Amino acid sequence: MLEIIDHGLVREVRLAQPPVNALNRRLVEALDEALRTAEDLAMDPMRLRAVVLSGLPGVFSAGLDVREVVESDESVRALVLAFRALQVRLVRSPFPVVAAITGQCPAGAAVLAILCDHRIMARGEFRMGFSEVKVGLYPGQRLYRCLIRLVGITQSASMLTRGLMLASDQAFACGLVDELSEPDQVIARALELAHELAALPVQAYQKTRALVRADLADIFDAPMESPEHASVTGWVTDETRALIKRARAARD
Repeated sequence: MLEIIDHGLVREVRLAQPPVNALNRRLVEALDEALRTAEDLAMDPMRLRAVVLSGLPGVFSAGLDVREVVESDESVRALVLAFRALQVRLVRSPFPVVAAITGQCPAGAAVLAILCDHRIMARGEFRMGFSEVKVGLYPGQRLYRCLIRLVGITQSASMLTRGLMLASDQAFACGLVDELSEPDQVIARALELAHELAALPVQAYQKTRALVRADLADIFDAPMESPEHASVTGWVTDETRALIKRARAARD
């Protein structure tokens, strides 16, 4: 489900749930716990100073597991709450997290990536974006504001309302990702960057990082739609279930 690989002061947390690293509740909770454990280690800067979040070759993650999205109101609520907790964990992380986007990165996977400090994506025919509206899901205010933070209002509005999935070069051009790398070098480059951050003077780096991420923290501090409300009042509708089932049938 997860592979934990230590590289000196950098810990790699690798999503390892074949075939596509679908974010079911168990994987989401495992990732949340892995980051919590890393926080404990990071209390001693001589043990851990940065994390790389990576995926499988060709696929970072397929996003939230649609089987749990359409299963029942209870499963949806549990998944939404777990995913919300994971987002908060990333936003409030005391150490930088570098996303090594090893391939496809739609919807919920892209949400995790944009909450990281830096994003390095595989060059080629891989796509990243927010396809929620295409399967009848509402992306929500927080995602919209987080996306605006990276790519601006016009680009964010277009991406969300059209459910756009951007090719890697498009994602780089608009600022959704910071760098492109050859597919077999994405993790190595992410580790290199993480080590670069880990080598910076600790106090100065932490204060500077807090400065540039303060607006992101503000987004999660602001009162908005609660995940409990969204999960039971129309986030998953009959239309959603029909669209997801149709998409799964076409894929199978």
